Amino acid sequence: MNRSKRLYVLLGVLVVFCALTLGVSQYEERREKIKNSGESIMELNCEEATSLSWEHESEALAFHKDETWMYDEDENFPVNEEKIFGLLENFESFGVSFIIEDAEDLSQYGLDDPICKIHIGAGEENYEIALGNYSEMDGERYVSVGDGNVYLVKDDPLNSFDVGLGDLIMHDEIPELDSVKEIEFAGSENYKAVYKEDNRVTYSKEDLYFVKKDGQEFPLDTENVEQYLNIIRELNLTDYVSYHVTDDELKTYGLDEPDLEVTVQYRAQEDEGGQEKEGTVVLRISRNPKEENEEETTAYARVGESKIIYKISELDYEDLMNASYEDLCHKNVVWADFNDISHVEISLEGEEYELTVKEEDKEKVWYYQENEIETDDFRNALNSLSASEFTEEEPKGKEEISLTLQIDNENQPKVRIGLYRYDGNNCLAVVDGTPVSLVDRSCTVDLIEAINAIVLR
Repeated sequence: MNRSKRLYVLLGVLVVFCALTLGVSQYEERREKIKNSGESIMELNCEEATSLSWEHESEALAFHKDETWMYDEDENFPVNEEKIFGLLENFESFGVSFIIEDAEDLSQYGLDDPICKIHIGAGEENYEIALGNYSEMDGERYVSVGDGNVYLVKDDPLNSFDVGLGDLIMHDEIPELDSVKEIEFAGSENYKAVYKEDNRVTYSKEDLYFVKKDGQEFPLDTENVEQYLNIIRELNLTDYVSYHVTDDELKTYGLDEPDLEVTVQYRAQEDEGGQEKEGTVVLRISRNPKEENEEETTAYARVGESKIIYKISELDYEDLMNASYEDLCHKNVVWADFNDISHVEISLEGEEYELTVKEEDKEKVWYYQENEIETDDFRNALNSLSASEFTEEEPKGKEEISLTLQIDNENQPKVRIGLYRYDGNNCLAVVDGTPVSLVDRSCTVDLIEAINAIVLR
């Protein structure tokens, strides 16, 4: 290679080296503009905020504050102010982890066409926050606040702003109903259940709710009542169909004349002064009046005089409509605790028998005459006497068996149960002279066999 050629080669190498040096220099200069940060780029006083709006995908929502927060498009919309405040709290002290200063190509951060734009007005200040792409490498969101920089934030605001209008409604709430004093039904059922701790006529200390019928009080099954109250407590009131119902709309939903209205009086937890607060909640339910003859049910609920109408599930509707006395009363003919029974008089096939209880070494031991007996079969048969159907029909058939139970209970120490032949499948149960229900004949047979096994052994 001659001298001139070597000179040209060296000159080319020099040009390439200079170009690389310049590129590295520019890269170093560019890299220095990406800096770690722990500072807050925005500090918002949430109480001073007067407007909030954002656009995300196809959703565009705007709210303003005039003493209370309102939805711009319809001021009748019941805004959940706590949720609006929760959105604003994202920027109360808006900290970032990285700063990219004087960013030129916003497209690489997704900020040329942001995923979400948020606008906040607070006093004389107006803020615009743009949310860009999600950095998979850093696990953070690219954000711009209009100052020419791009930021990476650990706490992604999109987690809060990915909501629709329905997520921001002030839903009605059912109280805890910890201490219910009265439940009144109107509509398909019309009666009142009252909570009582004193002056109770019942042979189970667990009975707390009573219904007055024909001048007499009858206990409900406390477990059934609590299960019904749980249906009310756990009712899913989120699927609203109207948030500002009119009188005409009430007719559309069948709530101008509800199928059932349930009024619950309760006592809330003690306030700061140490006093319990009494409260009342009214729940109205109905089905779509156009579906009366259809198999499927579209059902609705309304709390008190609220303007919000909710769609509820068919199952919830059916469970709430199961509110009759028969639904909530005891299904067992005998629901006294067997351990509280101290004496049994039995009339069977013209013969009279007595079973007694003695306490020995602090344990109750059952006897027939002078013989100690096992009562497991008798207990199980007695507990199995359950209503298959309630009835007030007077007995016409033969009495199969009758029992008079002495109970260690000052509220109602004795009960007489008669089981009468009804048909091939059922017997009629009469309690203290009042017809109550039909029971499966096989249960009566089991009871008779358990008694015979004791007295004829």
